[in-house]
Amino acid sequence: MADLPRHTAIQIEQSLELWLEVEFTFLHVDKLAATLSELPREDQDFLLNWIRRIATTNIEIAHQFGQRVMDVLSHMDRRVIEAWALHTMDTYDRSGLRPALLVVQDAENFVHLRHERVAGAVYEDVSGILLTFVRGLSGRQLKMEQGETLYTDTETLYLPAVVAKMHTTEDNFQLCKAMVAYLWAQTRYGTFRVNLTDALSHYSDNEKALKLFHALETLRLDACISRELPGLFREMKRLRAELGEIQPISDKWADYTQELAKPTATANDCLRLLVDAYTGIVPDDVCYQGELKPEVVAACMSARMEREKMLLRVKLAEFAKDLTKQNEKERESPPNFDVKTPDGEEEEQGGITQLELTLDDMPIAPPEGVRQLLTSIQLDWGEIPPECLTAAGEGEYDPSLYQEQVQDPDAVWQGTYHEEGATFYSEWDCGRQHYRKNWCVMREKDVLPVYDNFVPEVLQKYNGLVKHLRRVFEAMRDENRLLKRQVYGDEVDIDALVEALADARDGSEMSDHLFMRMHRTERNIAVIFMVDMSGSTKGWINDAERESLVLLCETLETLGDRYAIYGFSGITRKRCELYRIKRIDEPYNEEVKARISGIRPQDYTRMGFAIRHLTHLLNEVEAKTKLLITLSDGKPDDYFDGYRGEYGFEDTRKALQEAQRSGIHPFCITIDTEARDYLPHMYGAVNYTVIDDVKKLPLKVADIYRRLTT
Repeated sequence: MADLPRHTAIQIEQSLELWLEVEFTFLHVDKLAATLSELPREDQDFLLNWIRRIATTNIEIAHQFGQRVMDVLSHMDRRVIEAWALHTMDTYDRSGLRPALLVVQDAENFVHLRHERVAGAVYEDVSGILLTFVRGLSGRQLKMEQGETLYTDTETLYLPAVVAKMHTTEDNFQLCKAMVAYLWAQTRYGTFRVNLTDALSHYSDNEKALKLFHALETLRLDACISRELPGLFREMKRLRAELGEIQPISDKWADYTQELAKPTATANDCLRLLVDAYTGIVPDDVCYQGELKPEVVAACMSARMEREKMLLRVKLAEFAKDLTKQNEKERESPPNFDVKTPDGEEEEQGGITQLELTLDDMPIAPPEGVRQLLTSIQLDWGEIPPECLTAAGEGEYDPSLYQEQVQDPDAVWQGTYHEEGATFYSEWDCGRQHYRKNWCVMREKDVLPVYDNFVPEVLQKYNGLVKHLRRVFEAMRDENRLLKRQVYGDEVDIDALVEALADARDGSEMSDHLFMRMHRTERNIAVIFMVDMSGSTKGWINDAERESLVLLCETLETLGDRYAIYGFSGITRKRCELYRIKRIDEPYNEEVKARISGIRPQDYTRMGFAIRHLTHLLNEVEAKTKLLITLSDGKPDDYFDGYRGEYGFEDTRKALQEAQRSGIHPFCITIDTEARDYLPHMYGAVNYTVIDDVKKLPLKVADIYRRLTT
């Protein structure tokens, strides 16, 4: 690189004119080109590369970046400049042009915040691990979301976007874990079982009283965590020590600590001690305690307590009905449910007690849903109120009070656009050479079933072929395979014996792998068929796809492999839709047959999001071999947002690489006669096949599947 001559100002100006489309934007690049021409060749190539990459996202940002980067080049290393450029483009994707230009102009602030981005624990990165952690603890099944501050409303734990109080990423992750454990302890040990708004209302300084209560409650919850999770509590103490939070305390607060450390201490004890503590000063916050929001908690608890009370009564009624069916006799009196502490169990103060559900004084094992409700109600009420244990009668309840409101996937596109309930997937931008984060808004939908004679007619049309395929696939099922060179077996392996005798004559040690035996192989395969439902499949292509799926299902049922079928289509990144035709654990029944019949062409061919989502679904299945087979009639293409040509190819290729890295084998079956120009680049040289006649599709798909899985 050092030997290469520097780009001249004229060369740089020509490149900038092309990338920044000067002919149409009228941007002035001569001064920028002159400045860049004075830099060493290595710096020139580095900066020009980033200007070109940013220009694929937005030309104005690229121009501003080129001018601003000259001011910071001397004191900002390349890794920081790269991070700054990527953050600018992410800001443009998320918030638009003006916020992105502010990021470009405020480069010094980006450097200041870089420590948070480098050493901090980012919510997006740690939330999955922490959610698994908190759901492994006892108590209510909590959710987790990103919030402005650290707090809980008793159902959801809100964590800030970045936690960077500690010096290293590992310690910041541990601090996040401590935060989650502390918020969990608030719900587990009854912090909100007292009405804080009413309890603190008689204090002249409500804010001070709330902070003091929070400090006292932290002493109590620390003691609870040290008993329940002693290893984690030691880590929490270490974090506090490193932040210099462990300081000598007054005799009065030492007495509070001792009293609240008792296993019998409750939030009411904190309120009692608050009367004395109110005359003193408020201690400093602990790094993991966050804040209390009594109004938010009260609103959440009020709605939940009423809902869960009714839901438990409904579930007990359903439970009693199921038990009656099992006993094969009608119940003569209403079911009498009750709870009691099992023999040998001690009642726990402040937390939850293991309860035994009884029906007519006989202990019974409740379903998981009932058990979770009993736990949640006990956390809120401190006990199970008797009225909650009365089974609901016919017509006594309104289902809308307890049933989850399912979002209509079609209704969400009506009126003002919003993304509630959608799943987001990143997309690879080849020009940027980086992902566009959370770029695709995806929803799963069911194909509208059509109950007609399509499937019987297909079976009639391909009657001979179906019988042939069934015979072929039956032969594949649990087929026997001859294993050679075994330590033991039914027959001598002549080849192995000859080699062993030759070794013996040479003075080498004889191998003991001299036998062969038949082995019955068991299939352990999971496959998802990804069906193109774009508008270009309208007509006989759609018919051929549906006929292929019918033949596939008929033959795969013989084989016993687990399989799923999903269609994909969409229009722009804001409307990416995946159509459920058959889930992997769903039987091939009349409903599935009607959905296959109901497959209809939709919009455009955006493939990356579909591959990523189906990869996620396949990775949740335990199988030795996992296949993702695409049935398509054309190349990746979408409407108006640039998802075509190189961009579409490269995103699809990247999604397929992600699938392969996770252990999935992708394959494509297409009828696009031009596919040989682009499919080898996306799928690899041997992972696709082109069928030149759409009429052959139903005949070929099952045969290709057989070859892939044997």
